[in-house]
Amino acid sequence: MECINRGGSDLHMTVGKSPILRLDGRLASLDFPELKTDDMESMMNQITDEEKRRKVSKAGGCDFGFSFGKNRFRASVYRERGAIGISLRLIPSKLLTFSELGLSDKVRNLLFRSRGLILVTGPTGSGKSTTLATMIDYINTNIDRHIITIEDPIEYYHRHKKSIVTQREVGVDVPSFSEAIVRGLRSDPDVILVGEMCDLPTIQAALLAAETGHLVFATLHTINAAQTVDRVVNSFAVHQQEQVRMQLSTCILAVLSQKLLLKKSKKGRIACFEVMVSTSSIQSLIREKKTFRIPSELQTGSKYGMKPFDFSLIELYQNGVISKNTAYENAFDEEQFDTMFKERVGRR
Repeated sequence: MECINRGGSDLHMTVGKSPILRLDGRLASLDFPELKTDDMESMMNQITDEEKRRKVSKAGGCDFGFSFGKNRFRASVYRERGAIGISLRLIPSKLLTFSELGLSDKVRNLLFRSRGLILVTGPTGSGKSTTLATMIDYINTNIDRHIITIEDPIEYYHRHKKSIVTQREVGVDVPSFSEAIVRGLRSDPDVILVGEMCDLPTIQAALLAAETGHLVFATLHTINAAQTVDRVVNSFAVHQQEQVRMQLSTCILAVLSQKLLLKKSKKGRIACFEVMVSTSSIQSLIREKKTFRIPSELQTGSKYGMKPFDFSLIELYQNGVISKNTAYENAFDEEQFDTMFKERVGRR
């Protein structure tokens, strides 16, 4: 309940330490006694069934989702130093709007496309799942589609609205992301959400789905659009990469790279985005192995809805959402950012 009541994002529990809560990106120790081995075994037994406990024993860990009252958590139960450790992530119960996320109408309009690939990227804990859930909910509310989500574990539950939403959990409903995509293509889907493009077969299947007339959403642990394109291409053998560049250039719709930043008020965090939208110029850069020029395209592509991460930082500062120190600390290139900041805002 502490995690829920205090608005924490994560709760960490391990033997020999009081529970630790992550609040607004920082760790805070709770005023509880140190946890003992029996405490951790008891907590594990409360949130797992026999099959999950068997996985912890054999594989050393198990990830899954579970509900507590009206709230839902993503859980990681693992063994460490011969004892049990548990990390819980609170999944926000309220879906955000596009304006609350800070995404433009031009990005929202991409959701009406009938085919293509939209990638949401960023480090762990950067809010990718929330962004994807907002997009899926928007489609579900406004367009008649058959939506399939493939997740490990399922985080946000979507009820049927104007669309039909089928949610499949890896390890429960399907054996793997890649096989779930292939099987899903036989179920007459319009939209496919892939929780993570975690391996080559999944990337191949996601590209195939996007290429064959489906709108595909997926995540990667990359920090910007250029790195994202390179990661996808470099996942393939060298002799396949030219073909993959061509394939990716024709099906990519957008890359949204995000990071959560502490608000100026010190209460809560806000997502900061880099937005790349596919244009003929972007497609050419992907085909011609010139992804290093993508940042320049972002700076001049505002009419298409594109935005460099550093521009987003300055906007958040100008709107009073984040502090100047936060903006500078998170800039990709501080020297270049300083020049940009002075041009758009004034002296530091």
